[in-house]
Amino acid sequence: MNQSQHCLGKVYLVGAGPGDPGLLTVKGKTLLEFADVVIYDALVSPQILELINPQAEKIHA
Repeated sequence: MNQSQHCLGKVYLVGAGPGDPGLLTVKGKTLLEFADVVIYDALVSPQILELINPQAEKIHA
């Protein structure tokens, strides 16, 4: 990609609260299911990680 080309996309911050997937908003769950890239930390529960699109790039930060 040269400097004259731009990749357009959107960034969303999805709060997982205390890690209970039942406390995610419907919008947050949908965003995880369709995301191309998800950046997450050690506080995210395994149940929420399972919601991430299987084809998404997952980055532990």
